[in-house]
Amino acid sequence: MTFSTYPQGTCTLVGAGPGDPDLLTLKAVKAIAAASVIFADDLVSEAVLAHANPQARIVHVGKRGGCKSTPQAFIEKLMITAVHEGESVVRLKGGDPFIFGRGGEEVEHLRAAGIEVSVINGITSGLAGLTSLGAPLTHREHAHGVVFVTGHAKPGDSGTDWRQLALTAQQAKLTLVIYMGVSGVAHIQNELLTGLAASTPVAIIHNASLPTQRQALTTLGLLSATIEAEQLQSPSVIVVGDVVQGAVAWQAEHAQTEPSGLTRSA
Repeated sequence: MTFSTYPQGTCTLVGAGPGDPDLLTLKAVKAIAAASVIFADDLVSEAVLAHANPQARIVHVGKRGGCKSTPQAFIEKLMITAVHEGESVVRLKGGDPFIFGRGGEEVEHLRAAGIEVSVINGITSGLAGLTSLGAPLTHREHAHGVVFVTGHAKPGDSGTDWRQLALTAQQAKLTLVIYMGVSGVAHIQNELLTGLAASTPVAIIHNASLPTQRQALTTLGLLSATIEAEQLQSPSVIVVGDVVQGAVAWQAEHAQTEPSGLTRSA
């Protein structure tokens, strides 16, 4: 397929990472600094936007679960219009554009409009979150692989088959990293318990990598109760699997142990 191009404008999808500006790639920093227009997601921190040219136009197009969001089709229309007007466009997305960032949808629509798109990856919060607690997502003894999965289904879609996923995770020794799962955590927990033991270690990380990061370590059997007791809200990632034992060991050196058995940062 041949695309007609618009040499007067460019478009780049940039992963802003989990929030800490020090986790931006050099390529991302260069793209942000060169942009004349930045369409930034709600979860992109001001510290990341500080890399933008002072003359750049920054348009906030919020996409936060559970809140009023800018319609996806409208965002894509704004991007296409800006490119046609000769702007150097950066679509700045939290985490990585291609991991639950709708980057694939945006690339498809932009290409259909004859616009070539560059993509710059960012560190996803599911990796940064558990890393911040001193634990890996994979381990030769505890996890042979990792599954990134969303807890938020598209309207009209039945969503993830959590029971099948639990069986697969148990048999194949996989770590589960669940994005956007807080609002449906009771259902997710009940379904996972059909294939995973209630004692399976779990970490919940809110605002991974930011100064406001909070976390709790618990078990699958206590997952929903822990989120409610600790008042952990979106954006949070939930990591399920034996690799979380590494976080428990790390937390023992950096946190106080609660009577409930949870450990958390001071």
